[in-house]
Amino acid sequence: MKIKRVATAFALTLAFVVSMLAADKPPKPVNDDNFISDSVRSKLAADPVVKGGAIEVDVKGGVVTLKGKVQEPKQKNKAESLAKKVKGVKSVVNNIQLSPL
Repeated sequence: MKIKRVATAFALTLAFVVSMLAADKPPKPVNDDNFISDSVRSKLAADPVVKGGAIEVDVKGGVVTLKGKVQEPKQKNKAESLAKKVKGVKSVVNNIQLSPL
């Protein structure tokens, strides 16, 4: 009987400690820079106007910087618009240059 009580107390203590340790780790924020960067790149690559092209994406503190070259102004504008729609983006710096053929 005594062993059973000790085992039960040990199991409850262990469960409590494990739950406390798990609670100390905050969930990964959805708006971290890697998530934002991956999301913007995916949107650019999937868009028929932008076509992912030669656009580089850099994210620091939720601020997205777009760099590269496109052929038409609508591609530049669409890239910025797509980036702004990603959750967690605070602002977009559009340094994309026009480079007509």
